[in-house]
Amino acid sequence: MKTDELREKYLAFFESKGHTRVASDVLVPTWDPSVLFTPAGMNQFKDHFLGKVKLEYTRAATCQKCLRTGDIDNVGRTPRHHTFFEMLGNFSFGDYFKRDAIHWAWEFLTDKRWLGLPSAQLSVTVYKDDKEAAKIWNEEIGLPMSRISFEEEDENFWPASAPSQGPDGVCGPCSEIYYTAPLAEGGFAEPLEIWNLVFTQFNRVGDPPNNLQPLPSKNIDTGMGLERTAAVLQGVPTNYHIDSLFPLVQAAAEVCGAKYELTSEDGRRLRRIADHVRACTFAVHENVYPGPNKEKYVVKRLLRRAVLDGHQIGVHEPFLHKLVPMVAELTKSVYPELLETSKRVADVIQKEESNFFGTIDGGLNRIERVFDDMRQGNRTTVDGGVAAELYQTFGVPPELFESLAAEHNLAFDWDGYKRAMEGHSEASGKLVHTVMGAKGPIDSLKQAVHSTKFLGYDKTEADVTVVGIVAGVAPDDRLCDTMEEIGHENPVRLVLDQTPFYGESGGQVGDIGVIKGDGFEFTVQDTQKDGNLFVHLGHLKSGVVREGVKAKAIVDTSRRDAIRRAHSATHLLHWALQKTLGSHAQQQGSKVDADWLRFDFTNLSAVEPEQLATIEADVEACVAAAGAVQCETLPLADARKQGAMMLFGEKYPDPVRMVSMGPLADGSSFSRELCGGTHLTSTGQVGVFELLSEEGVSAGTRRITALTGERAEANRKEVEAALAETAKTLGVQQETVVEAVGRLLARQRVLKKKLSGGGAVKAEEAQLRGAKLDTYAKRRAALMDAARQLSVAPAEVAPRCAALMAEIEKLEAQVKQRDAAGPLDADSLLAKAEVINGVTILIAETPGVAAPLMRQLIDAVRQKTQPAAVLLASAEGDDKVTLIAGITKDLQDRGVSAGKWIGPVAKAVGGGGGGRPDLAQAGGKDPSKIAEAILTARETIVPMLGA
Repeated sequence: MKTDELREKYLAFFESKGHTRVASDVLVPTWDPSVLFTPAGMNQFKDHFLGKVKLEYTRAATCQKCLRTGDIDNVGRTPRHHTFFEMLGNFSFGDYFKRDAIHWAWEFLTDKRWLGLPSAQLSVTVYKDDKEAAKIWNEEIGLPMSRISFEEEDENFWPASAPSQGPDGVCGPCSEIYYTAPLAEGGFAEPLEIWNLVFTQFNRVGDPPNNLQPLPSKNIDTGMGLERTAAVLQGVPTNYHIDSLFPLVQAAAEVCGAKYELTSEDGRRLRRIADHVRACTFAVHENVYPGPNKEKYVVKRLLRRAVLDGHQIGVHEPFLHKLVPMVAELTKSVYPELLETSKRVADVIQKEESNFFGTIDGGLNRIERVFDDMRQGNRTTVDGGVAAELYQTFGVPPELFESLAAEHNLAFDWDGYKRAMEGHSEASGKLVHTVMGAKGPIDSLKQAVHSTKFLGYDKTEADVTVVGIVAGVAPDDRLCDTMEEIGHENPVRLVLDQTPFYGESGGQVGDIGVIKGDGFEFTVQDTQKDGNLFVHLGHLKSGVVREGVKAKAIVDTSRRDAIRRAHSATHLLHWALQKTLGSHAQQQGSKVDADWLRFDFTNLSAVEPEQLATIEADVEACVAAAGAVQCETLPLADARKQGAMMLFGEKYPDPVRMVSMGPLADGSSFSRELCGGTHLTSTGQVGVFELLSEEGVSAGTRRITALTGERAEANRKEVEAALAETAKTLGVQQETVVEAVGRLLARQRVLKKKLSGGGAVKAEEAQLRGAKLDTYAKRRAALMDAARQLSVAPAEVAPRCAALMAEIEKLEAQVKQRDAAGPLDADSLLAKAEVINGVTILIAETPGVAAPLMRQLIDAVRQKTQPAAVLLASAEGDDKVTLIAGITKDLQDRGVSAGKWIGPVAKAVGGGGGGRPDLAQAGGKDPSKIAEAILTARETIVPMLGA
């Protein structure tokens, strides 16, 4: 039986038993902060198990994409371990329980219409105290007691060892089903677990005994490994030899130029490469790129493990990316969306490979040197601090270091590594299979109320009822019947039966406004979503609010309109980005506020200025077209057929809300996305669109910040004013502002170079030289170019130019002062020196000379005569003095120190400083005291020379 057939049979079987077929959740559930990746089929049903949502169905069946790294070291080594795998599962939320779960599992496994496994080769385990399950298996299924094993809580209870060790919360016994395969040479293999039935029937409270309380609503959570069961049905030696994986192993062998053999070391490496590239393909598809922390670090870690395997086979250039198309091809029947992104995924993986290949040889050589040093010192444990240094310098994951150490029979100091890496936020990626949730007042409201009806698409005012009041801050927050504290320090949370307030989600911020009732007024400062509840945060302005009171909920419409402008503009921007950059430029995140938006998207390099100009012009064209904005709810399949933009890694409800915008003036349609946010009715209502910046936020992710409506209009006025002020400050026409700024910077560099004794400086060519600034876009470009040259914000260009002009005036005065003093070189300075006890002492003022040239002069003097002690002083303006002292090595040998010499001299000019024995620098604030400082310098050095 092929893997695809097994998947379909399972789902069809449980549909025949009244289950709803539910699509796989995303691999990276951003809605669940307790896990990095989806670890099991039940993960998407946490709130269903805990009764926190209104149930649309009480039976479900899924095939869930999962990723776990808890057993990563076994991947490739054993026949059954994976990081990425698919889990078949059937679930009951207070519906059927043990009897049906057991009977249906047996029917699916043994009935010839389904899997048809020989019943004589199946056995089960049950929890030691679960007499009910054992009785069903024995008396109803007919399984002899010899094939029923009773196991302890660490084996057959979920969570493992929960009765004695916790945690508190929902838990229950398990029953695992094993298959014993016949061997070709006769006899049978070791029993293999293929299905785990979890009976969540208890609530654990406190320590034993008598700490397991029966749940009023019992649940079923089962999990069957798709790859593992396919291997049983196909009679192959490992999961990696099934029809959906072995072609990938063979492709890995081909790109690595290696022969695949089941029991060889290279065979193990090729299986691990296949596993890791499959996991990373799915993760990168969902826009999780290799990075330094959390789920991004897991992807980086898996890629680098696979690269190292290839390197050890003998591959010395990127190869993993070549396997991405094969992953997409092998999974296209179930996950066709991988075909759409395979090129982008391959590009991301290739870039990470290239980075690692650039450092891998250096890292491995360093590791071997570490092992050599350990052998010489008879040490048997790798220092965790050394491993941390190699990770930060060469990118060698500690797990790889540990694996290589194990091959040399060496231990690895994980505690030392973690201490060394504190503050670097590295995530281990170990995931927890759990339905345990916080037991706060909002959770209690979820169980009682389930959901808030949202009215905000059509209304900004509504009659509502207060169904929950939460005061205080977790863990001390609490449900209240009444609230009468005016302006309480911490926000109060109100939950309503229905609301026009939008709760923050999808990047759009929550609404603000007021809730008014009989005798009270509540100011809403934010609205958040918690599951299906809308939570209104704010403060009681007057009166007393009571649970059950009727009220009027009123949204701040001016702010809502500004948010709608920005949100609709993000859809236009998304469309324009893909039009210019390509379909890979998908949204990775967004933040939408009042007439302000931030949009993160996929792109491996910075967007060129010409491309940004095109993108902005395309958005403006959409706005000018005043295309209709239409929102409709329709089946997910219909939205997909109509070409709606769907974000990879996002799980959509069915039916979905589709937002369409268009057409353009030429009749062509544009943006069509699935979105739950609030929008305009016409793109023309965006008003003005102003693109502020484009920058990188992480590897492969760029960010655009933009303004709309009133804030964009205000920004345009600020740009015009800033450019006019800059032109006025520089005394030039606006058309030559950039050129004038370039001349200022070049003049500053020339003067600084002169004072430091350097040569001529070539000025950079200024952009937009003499350009005709006949449009706002060109004037803004001129201001932005000037800001870039000056490394300041656009609004700071004029003040920075004024400061730069003042600085140049001072520099010119210093150059003039220095030139008036005559040429400065070692010989001219030595003419002013005196000799005491055979030591040349040179103490002099060098007006207008910068510190670099002062050091050069001291070096020249020391080369011409020895022994020598030199101290030079230079003033800059009215409030800065630079002192530098240097002595020759023979004086150092006699105990003389430039650092000790310069200290008293610096005090004389109101400063301080010090430095090395051979060369020291200090500063002061009073140039009028330089003459006094020179006397102090002589009085200090003479005793130091013993004279």
